[in-house]
Amino acid sequence: MPDSESRDYPDYLTEPMPPESPLTAVPSHAGRRFVLLFIIMAVVVALAGLATSASRWKKEVVVRGFVVDGESIIPERELLSRMAEYKGTNLQGLDTNELKLRIMVLPYLRDAVITKELNGTVRVKVVEREPVALALLGSSIMVIDRQGSLLPWRKEVASRFPDLFSIGGISRLTINENGLQQLDRRDVALILQFLDALSKTDYASLLIRELHLASNNLSWCIAVQEPARFIIGNDGNFKEKLKKFEIFWQKVVSKKGFGFYDTVDLRFRERIFTTRPPSPEVKPGLPQ
Repeated sequence: MPDSESRDYPDYLTEPMPPESPLTAVPSHAGRRFVLLFIIMAVVVALAGLATSASRWKKEVVVRGFVVDGESIIPERELLSRMAEYKGTNLQGLDTNELKLRIMVLPYLRDAVITKELNGTVRVKVVEREPVALALLGSSIMVIDRQGSLLPWRKEVASRFPDLFSIGGISRLTINENGLQQLDRRDVALILQFLDALSKTDYASLLIRELHLASNNLSWCIAVQEPARFIIGNDGNFKEKLKKFEIFWQKVVSKKGFGFYDTVDLRFRERIFTTRPPSPEVKPGLPQ
């Protein structure tokens, strides 16, 4: 190409490229590793400082108070009174298992979940025992829970469970691990099965108010205004027996009135056997 033609191009195409500036050069692998290591060390130091501060802060936090959730039968003041001595103690040093043991002596308390919150509050979530019936023990009345434990009567139970069924004839009792009197497991199963069947009847649940436990398959119940003992036994199948009770009440009791029978035996399939009350003895010398 002639020299005259080359002079027509701009100067920057013919000038050599300047050397690369050290400020814009791409860092080497060693440099990147150094930066990454510096960042990691800074984060570790920051976390260590936070952990130290948090540990120091935890040691200074005290129990400010207690919040109770889930109670309806147990008065809140009973729970708080058993935990009051822990107020003002170190939150981190509070042994929740020890605190739980102090409140588990309350008979209506079945379980409790205790958690510590960062603001110094201790939250107690209680699980109460579920009353299912009343126990008639001589002149005393106690409460039977779903596990068969006997609990002292409380007015709060009447408020929450106004229609509890009555159970008499209780004789087989032991002491459970919580120090409470405990019904025999066979009696508990019978009671729960009977109550479940009774709750599903058309109207027997409105009439039958008491169940009396008896051995030799002779457990019986009584209805309102009717002195007869309706024998249901101990061998289950209460749905069928209660249906026969309703038929007998509708076809016999409602027409003849009360007091005509001493026992009404509902244990036999498709049959109902009755006995009449004994005739009063006639004393000598009295007109007949």
